[in-house]
Amino acid sequence: QVQLVESGGGLVPAGASLRLSCAASGRTFSSSSYVMGWFRQAPGKEREFVASINWSGGNTYYADSVKGRFTISRDNAKNTVYLQMSSLKPEDTAVYYCAAGSRWFPTVASYPYDYHYWGQGTQVTVSS
Repeated sequence: QVQLVESGGGLVPAGASLRLSCAASGRTFSSSSYVMGWFRQAPGKEREFVASINWSGGNTYYADSVKGRFTISRDNAKNTVYLQMSSLKPEDTAVYYCAAGSRWFPTVASYPYDYHYWGQGTQVTVSS
């Protein structure tokens, strides 16, 4: 079993930055074996894709709504994936979820069904 724990959320004003972390663990977990992604869900809305990163970190993919403002990265030695968020907007307010999966193609891991494991989420609130 794989456990994912997100941290780093909070309440920030518009234009601020936050860095989310996702620590992965498990009896046989090896970070480099998993594609990692971030999704978010705002109240009353469906969960939406934010960003994904492949096993080595050499390939990343972003939703258009966050491209140029968010950066996903990973440190396999620490079994941790990060989401650096800059120029935050009120519409970025949501619960952010980390996920681990095993498939990159053909979807660049941009759909929830690409992932096997999910964290509990961390709240990000951006005030206007």
